[in-house]
Amino acid sequence: MKKRIWLTLALVLAACLLSGCALQTVEEMYALPKRSEAYNSLQTAIDSAMYGLTYAAPVSGENQQTVQMADLDGDGVEEYIVFAQGGSAKPLQVLIFRQEEDGTCRLTEVIESNGTAFDQVEYVQMDGLPGYELVVGRQVSDQVMRSVSVYSFSGGSAEQLMMVGCSKFLTCDLDSDGCRELMVILPGESETGTGSAVLYRIHGGTVERSLEVDMSEEPSHIKRITVGRLSSGESAVFIASAVSDKAIVTDVFAWRDGQFTNISFSGESDTSVQTLRNFYVYADDIDGDGVLELPSLITMKRVFAEKENRQKFLIRWYAMDIAGREQDKLYTFHDYLGGWYLQLDYSWAARVSVEQEGSAYTFYLWDANYREATALFTIYSLTGGSREEDAVVDGRFAFYRAEGVVYAARLEVSAAEYGITENQLINSFHLIRQDWKTGET
Repeated sequence: MKKRIWLTLALVLAACLLSGCALQTVEEMYALPKRSEAYNSLQTAIDSAMYGLTYAAPVSGENQQTVQMADLDGDGVEEYIVFAQGGSAKPLQVLIFRQEEDGTCRLTEVIESNGTAFDQVEYVQMDGLPGYELVVGRQVSDQVMRSVSVYSFSGGSAEQLMMVGCSKFLTCDLDSDGCRELMVILPGESETGTGSAVLYRIHGGTVERSLEVDMSEEPSHIKRITVGRLSSGESAVFIASAVSDKAIVTDVFAWRDGQFTNISFSGESDTSVQTLRNFYVYADDIDGDGVLELPSLITMKRVFAEKENRQKFLIRWYAMDIAGREQDKLYTFHDYLGGWYLQLDYSWAARVSVEQEGSAYTFYLWDANYREATALFTIYSLTGGSREEDAVVDGRFAFYRAEGVVYAARLEVSAAEYGITENQLINSFHLIRQDWKTGET
């Protein structure tokens, strides 16, 4: 028995020694962790370099941290990048720090430039050499004009590959060579002129500039820029712009036959074909297949013309290939105020009309001659204190619950004729996603 007790004590003591418990006081065990020597060295180097400067993190884009990290020279060790502003003739400064093998950090590069603020920063592979190119956008005035520069560090120090003025810019890989290109949006030559887009790429060690490609609107009218995939597999840039605050027009830029092209631009109508009147709808991968679909509005025929409800629209979603050809994908009805949409059966969707009565939306289907409309089902958005009870009266069934709202539906007699069941309706119902970057739907 004594042998067992001593053996147990020995094991406990050994565990404590291995874990370091026996070497720590109570105060040490509950003390805050100490910062590493490398961190202290970096902080000391930054404090020294920042004398007379203030931090000036980029104001837009995904990289808005005060201190950022990237392997600029491709040696496998990340550099620390700090964005600062001072009172010199070139107030904007990019400070680059390197950590040495002994753990110490030192300032290795200072890139100075004009401007009022850092706008947007990206770290991308553009030339195929080890490391990342540093793409720095700057605001140069209170107006919309910006300046964007590209720096390479493959030679061991910062080398400016290009600098150009623009209204907006982004990086993308449109020619599918594994390296990014720089796409810039330029303003029109006059107040009534439209903007244009230019693509810069590094090919064979040199920077190549494409021809300017027309846009449908001025850059100041741009609402959203999205990089997506065409139905034929190529990457494309979708730029949605406002038209007189009453419509959205979407330009689609891609690399076709060795050239940078606006594949959606129609010279006959002098506008892109994706013009949506009196409605804001943006391109989206609505069916989740990895291809970005474009929206086109279809005006629904009114069932009750005497009612003064706002005109309802059906949305036809279609994909575009590299030749600019359209491919129909699906139809939806969107209730943007209610935050939901319904996918409709492709075979009869074009004959649908929707009539609204408060928060109730009744879906009707016209006959082939558009002479008579038959009710199919009704969607309810219930928010009152008795919403749970209201969701199951008069043949209704509740099918989705969110904060403060219950969505319910009722099938009409004609629903079965078109294969509409409770499960089919539930599977066709979706909430509208919110863009976390813009806050828009």
